[in-house]
Parts: sequence; C-alpha cells; structure tokens
Amino acid sequence: MNRAVMLRVAACGLLGLGAALLVAALLLSTYTAGKIKKIPLDLDATLVSDGTGTALDPASLAGEVFVVDQGVPVVSQQQISVESPANADVVTLQAGTSVRRTDQQKDTGLLLAMVDTVTVNRSTAMAVSDDAHPGGSVQKPRSMEDTKAPTNVALPHEGLSYRFPFSTEKKTYPFFDPIAQKPFDANYEGEEDVNGLTTYKFTQNVGYDADGKLVKPIRYSSLYDNDEDAEVTARAMQWGVPGEPEDPVTMTRYYAAQRNFWVDPVSGTIVKAEERANHYYARDALEPEVALADYKVSFDEDTVEAQVEAARTERDQIGLWSRILPITFTAAGLIALVAGALLGSFSLRAEAELIDPGLDGKEGGFFGGFASRRGEDTGPMPAAEAETEKLPAQRPDLHPDQGPPDRT
Repeated sequence: MNRAVMLRVAACGLLGLGAALLVAALLLSTYTAGKIKKIPLDLDATLVSDGTGTALDPASLAGEVFVVDQGVPVVSQQQISVESPANADVVTLQAGTSVRRTDQQKDTGLLLAMVDTVTVNRSTAMAVSDDAHPGGSVQKPRSMEDTKAPTNVALPHEGLSYRFPFSTEKKTYPFFDPIAQKPFDANYEGEEDVNGLTTYKFTQNVGYDADGKLVKPIRYSSLYDNDEDAEVTARAMQWGVPGEPEDPVTMTRYYAAQRNFWVDPVSGTIVKAEERANHYYARDALEPEVALADYKVSFDEDTVEAQVEAARTERDQIGLWSRILPITFTAAGLIALVAGALLGSFSLRAEAELIDPGLDGKEGGFFGGFASRRGEDTGPMPAAEAETEKLPAQRPDLHPDQGPPDRT
C-alpha cells in the first residue's frame, strides 16, 4: 500500500470519528440528558426536624381539665422511600411522618402520625392521578399495639409532593398538603445560600396569610370511620371555657400551616425546610380555644448536610451527561474533522506526485519539498544538460572516378 492510500484511509477514519463524536454530543445534550433528569428509583431519605411548641398533654384527657403544655421539645421525622409502581416514567413515593414531643415516651408523646403515598411523574414531579387511578392514598391510623395489616384510603393527589421538578423555575408551584388533602401555592421568594449551595426559597401558606394571621383554616379531615378526632365533645370544665362546668361543649378540630422550602434548582431536591403547624380545637374557626399541637420545626444540621450532598450528587450526574461529556465530545469531534481534512489534502497531493513525477520540483509538490529538505539536488542531472556531438556520416559515391579514357 503506497503512502497516498494510507493517508486517504487515515483521513477517512478521522472524518468518520469526528462525525460520530459530534452526533454523540448532540444525543447526550438532548436525549440522554432527558433520561438522566428523573427522580431516582432508589430514593431513600430520612428527614429529621426539631423545634419547640405548645401541645396538649394526653394524660390530662382522662382528668378534670385538659392541660396544655408550653415550650415543649418537638421532633418531626419523615421517612421517604419508593414503592410500586415505579418504572421509567413514574415513581411512587411513600412518606411516613410522625411528630412527637420528646419529653414523653411512646404513645403519650405522639402528636401526629400518618403514612402518605403518591405516584408522581419522574421528570416533572407532578402527581399522576385521574378518576380511574387516584395516584395516591393515605393510611388509616393505628395504635402501636395494633397487629392488623394497615388499611389505605384512596386520596387523589394534585401538584408536587415531597420534592420539586428538575430545572426548578422561579415561579409559583402547587404543593400538596396531605393533612388538608389538597394543594396550596408554593411561591418563589428569592435565592439563598444553604451550605454553599445556591437554592430557591419557596413559601407556602395553608390557612394563614403572608403575615401569619389566620384567615381560612382547614377543617381537619379525620382518617377514622366515625370522625372521632375531627369533632370532640367534652364538658365545659374540661375545655376550660366559660359556662356551666358540666355542660357538654362540642369543638371542631382545625388546621393551618406555614412552610418554607429551600430547593436545589437543578435537581429539585428540598435541601432545607421549616414548618409551623397549628392543630387546635375551636367553636369558631378563627378563634382557637384549645391547642392540640402548635409547633415550629426545621431540618436539623445532619439532615441539611445529607440533603445538600444528595443534591450535589444529582447535580454532578446531570452536569456530566448534559454538559461535560457533550462539550468534550464536541471538541474532540472538531479536532478529528480538522485533522481528517488536513490528511485528506496531503493524500491528494501525494497521489498527484505519484501520477506526475514532474510536479516534484523545487518550487512545490509534496515529494519535491520533502526531497529538498533532505538536501538532495532535485534539478536535472549534468549529463542530461550536455550536448551530444553529432559526427558527419560519409555518403556512398554513387559515380566513382574511373580515370582518363583509353586512347588506344
């Protein structure tokens, strides 16, 4: 195989490689990046929040007067895991939430417990729900001694739940509240730094206005069959309200909350959260009379660090497939195309020299230049320049001299 053919093969190979790298870069930045931006199917997070609040003492329910304790330590724990169905398009998140006062043990310290399940789109994080498939459920309450299998009640979900979408925007999102059983707006407030990570802050008001004033509290939706915790009747003396001590007084349970979310805009992970929740009994929704649990909690330091690390991991994976690799492949592809074009040019010149060696002169030509660099004399040989001496050839005498005539 001569040099021209070798150069041509190498040029074709580089041109093909360059084109393949550019196509790969395009696919990575469009198709593959879209496949990467999805909620992980192995999601498993434990979110712990702590704070203080006001809470009804469960032991006083059997006494003469309901006792409400002030400034009690409160811990909220939320365990989020993946359940079925979970596939390429949707994922089902199960969130078990408990709120307890840490100065009491077991059932006596439990203020709230619920298990919420929702199926969401893996890309948009929006709930997937319709008339035939509610897309969510909530577990009926059970005592700690109950050994029966848990029973779920269908609860259609709307909007976001437990996280925000990838590429979160600076706008208002509907965010589902499983206690109120409907979504409420989460409004964008601005950017803030959380452990070195730039986040978007969102606020949500449920029954409160922006100033923290009760405006439209939610009547509590009981999960019991007989609504035993939605309305409670007790003696006026027990409630501690004016009137005849033994007169029965029925109060309704209401709920209101305020939340702040700090969200990683790339992955949609909630890296920090604050919640103020107020459960109370009243005869008038806007005039709380007996507090059941009014507390304010926020992610503890370990939870914030873990959530920031999870967000960074998802960021790195998205950045690798949607930015770093496409840029690298694009640069390598362009280099390969330029190199292939140069080798192709050299191969044409080399082929021309093989076809017409006369082009291999001192003034130009691929091989001519190469020979000149080696110090070889590319001009004509001296023997070729020497004139050949031509010797005259004798012609034959067609009329030979026969001497004088004979005079005899």
